[in-house]
Amino acid sequence: IRVASVASVASNAALAAAVRARFGVEPVFVATRAQACGVRVAYTKPENLGVDRFLGMIAAHALAQGPVMVASCGTALTLDALAADGTHLGGLIGAGPELAQVALRGGTARLADVPAGRIVEIADNTADAIESGTWLAAAALVERFRERAARRSGGDPALILTGGGATRLSTLLDSAHRTDAELVLRGLATLADATD
Repeated sequence: IRVASVASVASNAALAAAVRARFGVEPVFVATRAQACGVRVAYTKPENLGVDRFLGMIAAHALAQGPVMVASCGTALTLDALAADGTHLGGLIGAGPELAQVALRGGTARLADVPAGRIVEIADNTADAIESGTWLAAAALVERFRERAARRSGGDPALILTGGGATRLSTLLDSAHRTDAELVLRGLATLADATD
């Protein structure tokens, strides 16, 4: 059993204990490496790159026929770009739209009780303004990062969306893209096949 986890040490220990108790095997926790499956991580300390991002890039590199960009929209919004040869060009991390809304409501007294709103281009009420501002900010960051990645990679990168918010984010993007809810698991399988 292979595990890709960005949870706490305590949570991973509890998961490992449950796997041992239920299946009688020791789980293998996958870690980010400097290089694997044709992907070379840009980080000076590769272990600081989340394993979910690492595995998403492995899957994206295997799927793409050229430069590729991964946008994972969940608690965080993570963006990573790869050149056609698998060189990681770097990435960005921002708050995911839902976390950004929690921060706004928690950090601004008068927004604490504002209900969820709709996504509109220009809002005429606070609920829609929060919903729209956080989701459209995420979409704008994805589009901007894609433009910068194209300049650095020397080609128009394919864009793959993943994560719990990918479907909703997909509706807000102008760039051509595909959505793959299983991207990290595909990367885990690709790495496991290469390791076995």
